[in-house]
Amino acid sequence: MGKKRKATEPKPPASLGSKQAWKLMDRGSSAAASAAARDVPALAWRIATGRKPPKSTANPDARSSEVLAWAFIGGGFAELMRVLVKRSAANYWVKSTGHLPPGMKPLKTDNSHSVEEDGAADE
Repeated sequence: MGKKRKATEPKPPASLGSKQAWKLMDRGSSAAASAAARDVPALAWRIATGRKPPKSTANPDARSSEVLAWAFIGGGFAELMRVLVKRSAANYWVKSTGHLPPGMKPLKTDNSHSVEEDGAADE
């Protein structure tokens, strides 16, 4: 006989309007995240150091430790903001529509695999 298929919940059809609405929300959240990612790290740097953040990071006269710290703080905060804002937009979409945004697939959550099956269990 044929292979058994897992029963899955029916996926609601994504209409053209919902795809465009999600695309608008996604791009808007990216713009908001990038705006916050520019201003907030600079403010945090001023509070922490009492100085403006380094402007010319490529200038060899700039202190390497300060430039590296600024790159770490600015880059890390930018990615953190991007993730938080995009997740918030996706959560809002799910609460509003009852399903994931168009193009987003659910994560696999297979709990049938255990450590004992790997032979790595403590004996």
